[in-house]
Amino acid sequence: MNNCRLFLCTFFGLILPLFAQSEETSLPNILFINADDLTHSDLSVYGGQAHTPNFERLAAEGMQFSNCFQTAPMCSPTRHNLYTGIYPVKTGAYPNHTFAKEGTKSIVHHLKPLGYRVALSGKKHIAPESVFPFEYSSVKRNPDMEAIDQLMAESKEAGNPFCLFACSNEPHTPWNHGDPSQYPLDEIKLPPYFVDTKETRRGMAAYLAEITYYDGQVGQLLDLLDKHNLAENTIVMLSSEQGNSMPFAKWTLYDPGLQTALIARWPGKIAPGSKTEAMVEYVDVVPTLIDAIDGKLLGPVDGSSFLPVLLGESTEHKSHVYGIMTTNGINNGSDAFGIRSVRSKTHQLIINLNHEEKFTNACTQSPEFRSWIKRAGKGKERARNLVNHYHYRPEVELYDVTGDWHHWKNLATAPEHAETRKELKAKLDAWMEDQGDKGLPTELAAPEHQTRK
Repeated sequence: MNNCRLFLCTFFGLILPLFAQSEETSLPNILFINADDLTHSDLSVYGGQAHTPNFERLAAEGMQFSNCFQTAPMCSPTRHNLYTGIYPVKTGAYPNHTFAKEGTKSIVHHLKPLGYRVALSGKKHIAPESVFPFEYSSVKRNPDMEAIDQLMAESKEAGNPFCLFACSNEPHTPWNHGDPSQYPLDEIKLPPYFVDTKETRRGMAAYLAEITYYDGQVGQLLDLLDKHNLAENTIVMLSSEQGNSMPFAKWTLYDPGLQTALIARWPGKIAPGSKTEAMVEYVDVVPTLIDAIDGKLLGPVDGSSFLPVLLGESTEHKSHVYGIMTTNGINNGSDAFGIRSVRSKTHQLIINLNHEEKFTNACTQSPEFRSWIKRAGKGKERARNLVNHYHYRPEVELYDVTGDWHHWKNLATAPEHAETRKELKAKLDAWMEDQGDKGLPTELAAPEHQTRK
């Protein structure tokens, strides 16, 4: 009997640490929460006026990025870019309502061999399903909270990790969710590049209300993690996507169009309340997540892992980020007003490929912009200048973004900035060549890369 007891004590003494080790090293879940058409500087956590307590909660529990960028300032190419880790022209997914080339690998392909359930709930705007074989669920293009609840419960019970992209349709127009009365019209602060009209203020109030509505969705998702006791072993990333559909944001390569919020939480790995100025891009998300779980990419990507930044081991990541805007094929879009850009921490160079054409999109038909045109027609010089600046651009734009985030002063022809312009142009040319981007011919070929109904 004593020998039996001794054997059992020895057996459990050896095996229990192994169970504990297995529990500690189990693969983390992944939750990526994404908005739609949200200018990051409008969030309260980034100094804006939209009430976003759940953004603030997550930032207090994780790391807030001040220099995160996407490559294309409109919905479909942005999402292809995010899920593949590859820039838009290389996958073929560069116009709106687009699709990726067959054979392109997405995060689904990288994670499934590791035992992950890879799901997407809410807005899709990606194709084909062979490239993006997610488990899909949605309710009116917003995350399906019941389906997500079930996914978390099943994953918890089975002991299998999940990767979920919860993709909201907010605050995409029409702005019809939330309570605009939270934002009295006479108290709203308008960006310096806006014309102050009643229509602009009404639109801004409705848009801010919908941001707060979206923040409520963020809260629901975080609460579901807590409900299933999954928060401690889940990497959470929260983003705002491209800028809003007001002028000078979405559909443009100015910072309000390309810069995005990014907040990441990973208990025990990411320091709570930390902030970073490291430059990262959406193409870096896939390699970062694969690196975080010590996995292997199954194909080449353009992005690179910023895991050392998340873990507090580095304060830098990239020196330059890139942008592409294709107007061919968008609603009310110019035929070929293509735009390309490169940005460092201090300067951004923008090339307008067909600058003599008039720049138009869905924004130029909006009640807000039409009120600007009406004001300009009444002889108001500031309104006329802003309308003209939106419609007509020079071939080259160069901005010092350290003191001119709103892109007011074009330095492209200033002799003292000639060297900066030259260096950035060389970077942009090399990137376009690497991507197979031929500029205007690539723009004109956009219809070949759009989903056929």
